[in-house]
Amino acid sequence: MKTGAKVLIEGLHRQGVTTIFGYPGGSVLPIYDELYDSPLRHILMRHEQAAAHAADGYARASGKTGVCLATSGPGACNLVTGLATAYMDSVPLIALTGQVPTNLLGNDAFQESDITGITMPVTKHNYLVKKVADIPQVLADAFYIASTGRPGPVLIDLPKDMMTGSVPDDIVIAPKPVLRGYQPTRQGHPRQIEKAAELIREAERPLIYAGGGVIAAGASAELLALSEELMIPVTTTLMGLGAVPGDHPLNLGMLGMHGTEYANFAVTEADLLIAVGVRFDDRVTGKLSTFAPGARVIHIDVDPAEIGKNRQPEVPIVGDAKCVLGELLSRLQKKQQSSAWLEQVAAWKRDHPLRYCDDGLLHPQYVIQRLSALLGGKAVITSEVGQNQMWTAQYYCFQEPRQWITSGGLGTMGYGFPAAIGAQYARPDEQVFVVAGDGSFQMNIQELGTVAQYNIPVKIVILNNLYLGMVRQWQELFYDRRYSFTELPAVDFVKIAAAYGIDGMQVTTVSGVDEALKTAIATDGPFLLDFRVEREENVFPMVPAGAAINEMIGGRER
Repeated sequence: MKTGAKVLIEGLHRQGVTTIFGYPGGSVLPIYDELYDSPLRHILMRHEQAAAHAADGYARASGKTGVCLATSGPGACNLVTGLATAYMDSVPLIALTGQVPTNLLGNDAFQESDITGITMPVTKHNYLVKKVADIPQVLADAFYIASTGRPGPVLIDLPKDMMTGSVPDDIVIAPKPVLRGYQPTRQGHPRQIEKAAELIREAERPLIYAGGGVIAAGASAELLALSEELMIPVTTTLMGLGAVPGDHPLNLGMLGMHGTEYANFAVTEADLLIAVGVRFDDRVTGKLSTFAPGARVIHIDVDPAEIGKNRQPEVPIVGDAKCVLGELLSRLQKKQQSSAWLEQVAAWKRDHPLRYCDDGLLHPQYVIQRLSALLGGKAVITSEVGQNQMWTAQYYCFQEPRQWITSGGLGTMGYGFPAAIGAQYARPDEQVFVVAGDGSFQMNIQELGTVAQYNIPVKIVILNNLYLGMVRQWQELFYDRRYSFTELPAVDFVKIAAAYGIDGMQVTTVSGVDEALKTAIATDGPFLLDFRVEREENVFPMVPAGAAINEMIGGRER
């Protein structure tokens, strides 16, 4: 006979899991006892939220399904923000939570919470296990659900008596998934694909609008081939950065609220929008009725719920982006694109570049530019949320998919640092940098303990302006500079890092930027850089709430 906990660990191993991010507690002690002798690597985080974010970062960096583990009650509840983050950004994740014994369910027992009820809106599916023998099938189904169709998080709630209970030794550890009602569509409808090809042949001002779905589907090569063979410019969402090399001549960078001016101009003037793996999010579209007003729309997405949700397309195609783009390419021949359109796009890029004030002061954009240059646009970059995120998206020249890891849909402060830990385990031979603000970094600053304990070589870049910068920017522009509770006291992050045994440097001048970054890159282990940047620097361009995306505002440097 073997315990449910042993069946669980064996099942995870058979699913290809190598790394689990977690935090122990009473209801999961049987699982932790099995982990003691297990081949699985467990990383002890300092908070369950960080465990979820680390598993998320692992999944995004590797393309595999991440796994996190928490105890019942408060431990499970602390996963909710991480699950909502993964759900919004379509990240495959398995969350294992302890639960009180089944005979105590519903009795308000110590550390009981209805975690399946709590997480129902922010998981793709969840389970409450009530039979030890069900564990292998639940695992098989959960991993399949998490990683197929539109990926997402799945939670498995494990009562303690399910972990201590026994089943025969010959129980099947890795059964095939059995999900009769779940059949994601991979192949697009041939007639719809032909209609899309016809629109592309007819278009004079086509534009590809690509999102995180392209990266999730592994469709970057097909997207680039479509762009290059037909000479169609590409703009990407925040989540789509890296789908096309940042320095590619046809790449217009990010569009939307803080997108490039030339991307927003191109969307506004396009006569055909090829939308792939996107959801027409409000941060992209601005005033929805004015978004791509003269364009017919082809919308390709694996999730049928996204088709027509915000913008009704002329040609909807439900299917996997890689499959659909491959089929679309086979129906199209190389085409000489309208020179007038390409010349107009080139003129916008030339006349409206990203820019900031070059006055010798330490601007955050300069730090990101130098980081990108010194790393050659390589490395894995995670970010926190706020101004630091937008500056990184604008000024780092991402070259490959799964190189850029950030919280897009939910905008979760505190995400980037633990996500970098997960990314480093997913890609141990690559440089991993997290770009943070002083506000966001303090939300999960305790993970310095995790980094120190395991000597994880994550490099931390803090763009420190002593403000909650993005909120302050809105207060400056729309609330008469009434900085209500957005100013932060100075913190010596270098000393805090040192308390954990981590080296660091504080940088206050432009001349010190390169030396500091080179030191961090060369360090064999974790390193923290505290850049004291211009305090009231703003992220521009910026589309105000309710405005069209071609109605951008700037600042004094513009």
